[in-house]
Amino acid sequence: MFVSHNKATMEAAHQLSGSAEPTGGERREPVLGDDGVTVADGRVEPGMGSEGEQAELGLADTDAGAASDLGKRATQDFDKIVSLFVAARAGEQLRGEDIVVAAEKTGLVFGHMNVFHRLVEGHPERGPIFSMASIMKPGSFDMANIRAMETPAIAFFLTLPAPLTALDAWEKMLPTVQRMAELLDGVVLDDSRNALGRQRIAHIRDELRAYDRQHQAPPLTKTPRW
Repeated sequence: MFVSHNKATMEAAHQLSGSAEPTGGERREPVLGDDGVTVADGRVEPGMGSEGEQAELGLADTDAGAASDLGKRATQDFDKIVSLFVAARAGEQLRGEDIVVAAEKTGLVFGHMNVFHRLVEGHPERGPIFSMASIMKPGSFDMANIRAMETPAIAFFLTLPAPLTALDAWEKMLPTVQRMAELLDGVVLDDSRNALGRQRIAHIRDELRAYDRQHQAPPLTKTPRW
C-alpha cells in the first residue's frame, strides 16, 4: 500500500490538522540507520545519546503557538498520508542553512508549525498541498539557530484529501523532492525506506488515480427524456 502509516507522518499530520488520527496500519519510527541512508526502526543514530530521543520525527513537541498559520490545513479531516524522504549520503548530514536555501529555490514557504509548505498559488487559505519537516525531533526548523542545525534526513508528506486532487498533489510533490535531493546531494527514499525508482513511482500514481476515482462526487442523476 502506498500510504505510510508510520508514527512520524501520522504525528505530523495530526499536529498540522489538529484532528484525530485515522486508524489502520502498523506505525513505525522513521529513524535513519548508521549508514546515513537506510531508515530503520528504533535504532539510535550515533552521537544522538543513549536514548536516541532526537532520532524521530514528530511534531507533537513543536510549539503549538508557532508563529504563523500559513500552511495550516483548512479542514481537520484527513484519511491518507503519502510520504517521501530526502536522506543524507552515508557519513553525512543535511545542514539546516542548506535546507532553507533549497526550500526557497523549490517554492516552499516557511509557516505553520515552523515547517515548510507548498501552497496553492494565489490561494494560501486552502492549506498545504504538502509539507516538509526534519526527521529530527521535534521536526520543526528553528530559524534563530538554523546555521547550527543538522539532520540525517527531511520528510515530505501530503495528507489527503488535499487542496488539489491526490494525483495533482503528488505531481507537485515529486519533482520538488527530486530537486531538493539534487540541491542537497541527498537520496530520495519512499515510505518503505527504499530508493525511489520508476516502478514505485508508477505504482504510486496508479494508487492515487484510484483514490481520486473513489473520492469523486457521484454524477447527478438526470431526468430521463420520454
